[in-house]
Amino acid sequence: MNKTAKVLIIDDEEPARVLIRSFLESNPDVEICGEAANGFDGLKLIQSLKPDLVFLDIQMPKISGFEMLELLDEYPQIIFSTAFDEYAIRAFEYNAVDYLLKPYSKDRFTQAVDKAIDRIRQKESASPGLAKIASGVLPDGQFLDRIVVRTGQKIKVIPIDQVEFIEAEDDYATIYTPEGRYMKQMTMGYFEGHLDPAEFLRVHRSHIVRISRIVQLEPYDKDTKVLVMQSGKKIHASKAGMKRLRETLGF
Repeated sequence: MNKTAKVLIIDDEEPARVLIRSFLESNPDVEICGEAANGFDGLKLIQSLKPDLVFLDIQMPKISGFEMLELLDEYPQIIFSTAFDEYAIRAFEYNAVDYLLKPYSKDRFTQAVDKAIDRIRQKESASPGLAKIASGVLPDGQFLDRIVVRTGQKIKVIPIDQVEFIEAEDDYATIYTPEGRYMKQMTMGYFEGHLDPAEFLRVHRSHIVRISRIVQLEPYDKDTKVLVMQSGKKIHASKAGMKRLRETLGF
């Protein structure tokens, strides 16, 4: 690596930030460029300082580490540092370098930093397209081909062609397939931006449907209609959603 990697620490707990800082001080390949105690401040620092690597807590005041990442068009290498193990699957969907479960040893920490430095070196020598993949952002024209969910103690991989529709429920999205429904802590905005618009359409603020699974449209009131899906499920389409559907299907 031609230069030292700029590192940003985002954690609402000061002892955690102090520990990370102490572990990094003896590493000649990195320099700490800033610290933040919440996601909003961290977001501003990422945009202004352009760090190569971010140590990121997940549960923080105001917005979580995941919510912060969703506000970024492109983000640096991420090492999650958290006291909770239940977020590991989602963390790696962001192409995280590593997932450090507190409390962790210095050896475990150093192992994660070494992996991050290797990625940064690869990114420096990669083509722009490959660099974008390394940053965790899907390249233009590339969309989700699967969704990973947890069901009890098991991990299930849902091929995207099995998804009939997605429904917003509070902070979760419920994914409907012929096999059943699965909940995932992810925003509708994320899915809308990462699903192929040729195959999926947001017809309501609470619903994204697979266009090919729509079998019928039924009137509901003046401004809305009901979409009947292959499964028999009925989904309300807003006035704006119907406009998008007409433009897509050409009727």
